[in-house]
Amino acid sequence: MERYLVVEVERCGGMALKWNGRVGVPDRVCLLPGGQVIFVEVKRPSGRLSKMQIHIHGKMRKLDMDVRVVWSKEDVDALIREIRVHP
Repeated sequence: MERYLVVEVERCGGMALKWNGRVGVPDRVCLLPGGQVIFVEVKRPSGRLSKMQIHIHGKMRKLDMDVRVVWSKEDVDALIREIRVHP
């Protein structure tokens, strides 16, 4: 599903870069037209967020970062629809 996210973000004119490094940070940094940035954690439907992910995502949200978790292709599609409506 991560590859699907990358392709769909690119179709919107953006980039979905892999963010490697610190434990707990979202999988992808989506850079979109107009300077919009969305941090996306990609999980399988049967997956779960780790305690560290919950902690880091919370800290990022307190800094007014847009952090999302997608669990399915449908979640990616919903995110892409939102990106297209609010460029």
